[in-house]
Amino acid sequence: MIIKRNLFDKEENYYTVVTVGTFDGVHVGHRKIIEKLVANAKANDLKSTILTFFPHPRMVLQQSSDLKLLNTLEEKISILKETGLDQLIIHPFTKEFSRLTAEQYVKEVLVDSINAKKVIIGYDHRFGRNRTATIKDLIKFGEKYDFEVEQISVEEVDEVSVSSTKIRKALNEGDIETANTFLGYPYMLSGTITKGKGLGKQIDFPTANISIKEKYKLVPKKGVYVVKSNYNDVVVYGMMNIGYNPTVNGQKKTIEVHFLNFDEDLYDKEIRVELLERLRDEKRFDSIEDLKKQLIKDKETTMAYISKNDAQ
Repeated sequence: MIIKRNLFDKEENYYTVVTVGTFDGVHVGHRKIIEKLVANAKANDLKSTILTFFPHPRMVLQQSSDLKLLNTLEEKISILKETGLDQLIIHPFTKEFSRLTAEQYVKEVLVDSINAKKVIIGYDHRFGRNRTATIKDLIKFGEKYDFEVEQISVEEVDEVSVSSTKIRKALNEGDIETANTFLGYPYMLSGTITKGKGLGKQIDFPTANISIKEKYKLVPKKGVYVVKSNYNDVVVYGMMNIGYNPTVNGQKKTIEVHFLNFDEDLYDKEIRVELLERLRDEKRFDSIEDLKKQLIKDKETTMAYISKNDAQ
């Protein structure tokens, strides 16, 4: 997959079939659109292309909104690499870019920069300054600039929007099963391992603290989760706590993972964990000893989950 970080950096001169969107989550609804895009490109000897933007347009135009995204940019790229997509263009979104008129956008972006011969887009797609142009306008521009427009049906667009809404809601409620079903893959958290207070090690449950630099990344509801990671091409399971460690009067929200049967120094390493199952809410225990007893139970439950699901 070719990755371009600026759509105006034109190096190759090939024709494309393109769709435009944020594709946050790259979930099952998005996959159907991408499958259609890829198949169409192969059938017509074109390059399948997604045009997306970063930062997210709402981050730029509505700076007061507390926008949380399902993917960091690098997570999105890694997922899209698995779809068979030929080209991903990640264009920097700015206020200046948002002020392009509809025809400027079509001519300068879709035609001159991307060489679009076909655009696959939702029936409710709006574009240009203040998002005033509609798919009817795009079809007219297509006739003028010699590209075809294929409309994604209301049913397909509704599936995409409903899935995104359900995923965010599910994650905020700790319903990881529903979120993963709509994503089509386990929800992931990516970050750098940082040093903690070392309290876990004192009770035989050492943890790796994950620091996520992207503040816009959606972190699911507080609680304890079964997770897995891939470290040096080896799958490692663990249990993760998202929360404030109330038993030891924690003041800061942390993401801590206790990996099972694993004893390597992870400090300063980049890591990605996949959330598989939510075990319980975070709670305050009367003593450290009570906390340790609960962690032993959590470990037993985690091992049972792994044993059941790893064999499937």
